Amino acid sequence: MLYFRYWSRGFVLFLGFTAGFAVIAALVALNKVAFFDEYIINVVQSAESPALTSLAKSLSLVGSSRQAIGISLLAMLLLFFLLKHRLELALFLCVGLGSQLLNTMMKLWFHRERPNLHRIIEEVGYSFPSGHSMAAFSLYGAIAYLVWRHLHREFARILLVLFTVLITGGIGWSRIYLGVHYPSDVIGGYAASGAWLMLCITIFEAYRVSQGHRGNKPVPSA
Repeated sequence: MLYFRYWSRGFVLFLGFTAGFAVIAALVALNKVAFFDEYIINVVQSAESPALTSLAKSLSLVGSSRQAIGISLLAMLLLFFLLKHRLELALFLCVGLGSQLLNTMMKLWFHRERPNLHRIIEEVGYSFPSGHSMAAFSLYGAIAYLVWRHLHREFARILLVLFTVLITGGIGWSRIYLGVHYPSDVIGGYAASGAWLMLCITIFEAYRVSQGHRGNKPVPSA
């Protein structure tokens, strides 16, 4: 019963994210999101100021591949050497590497050019889905999940979720503000990465339950 509960709950979320991405991808492929993208870009960039530009560049840097690799290496070292959580390390690696591979493949598949309305910085490569958004959702989502499992205070969990939402949302906003991604790129990136993250977590939880463990304690039989 526990196995089924973990599998069904996670799989439903996986299907939800997958369906969301499928809808967004179809609209992008059919060029049905131009009005939405241009409207959101105009709203976001209409607030342009030196302070916001500095913030956007900082958030974009936090979501860059170099920073993501650095944070990932630190998290992996902590999981492997300090916490001895080898199975959680495997989950973390699967989420991060899989998300990067999916992003590369989908960008090559869709071949969407980046917006050219008003670029504050220059970027190369294709636009859909946003690599920064996918990396942020995967990295901070995986970290939040792994930390959540070891938090017992409700207030601490709320703070963790708020931080994760703010940093992930902020990175997505920064890419729109800086003019290097369409809003649909960012939303598509969140949906794709969310689907992959939930699939990995579902398999991870199902495996742990099937082995009779939950965290560091045995799972009581259902």
